[in-house]
Amino acid sequence: MSPPAIIAPSILSADFAALGQACSDTIDQGASWLHIDIMDGHFVPNMTFGAPVVTKIRPHVKRPTTAHGVGTFDCHMMSAEPKKWVKDFQKAGCDLYCFHYEAAISSTAAENPADQSESKTSPKEMIRYVHEQRMLAGIAIKPDTPVDVLWDILDNPTQEEVPDMVLVMTVHPGFGGQKFMASELPKVTALRQRYPNLHIEVDGGLSEATIDQAADAGANVIVAGSAVFGAKDPADVIAKLRDAVEKRR
Repeated sequence: MSPPAIIAPSILSADFAALGQACSDTIDQGASWLHIDIMDGHFVPNMTFGAPVVTKIRPHVKRPTTAHGVGTFDCHMMSAEPKKWVKDFQKAGCDLYCFHYEAAISSTAAENPADQSESKTSPKEMIRYVHEQRMLAGIAIKPDTPVDVLWDILDNPTQEEVPDMVLVMTVHPGFGGQKFMASELPKVTALRQRYPNLHIEVDGGLSEATIDQAADAGANVIVAGSAVFGAKDPADVIAKLRDAVEKRR
């Protein structure tokens, strides 16, 4: 049996004028996690917000009492230099730091925003570093990245360097409201077949219209933005997304 359903609404679609209340309301409506999209204007051609916003919304949502528990802040780091921001987001209240594979293979080992480094980091080094900062570690792949680049990382016998979650993007990262790319679901299926206990997240275009495809493929962590925050009854949408996953476990 695969892990339980986790519904993680993306606050990129929330009301920014009342963001703290929107976060607490969403958890009260049945959400498991909050998905927090961090875009730096370099790795993706858009900018959102940084650690100070996470700091401000953290008091509105109780911290999870267990790993992967309700209230997890799932920070999706669309950043060209992901290692530089680990400490800041840990201090801000991040629980799961999900960086992009594509960034980790081309970025530096600098550990603070103002630092420079000639040394390079790597996905395994990033995962270890995130764990050292007492957070869960996630690794994300873009649509253009083949899933088999993750096998060596996931098969690593050194547990400190193995991610707690894999995120398969079902849109090109950078903007909300894009059309769901079913072409990415074979990656989810391949991951689920090889790693039945892995938390597998999908992000992009998820709604009541597309959840069955994602659940059939084996995803258990569902990111939905406008489908939840734009709904007349967000609690009903969250419940339907959860039910679709649970029925296929």
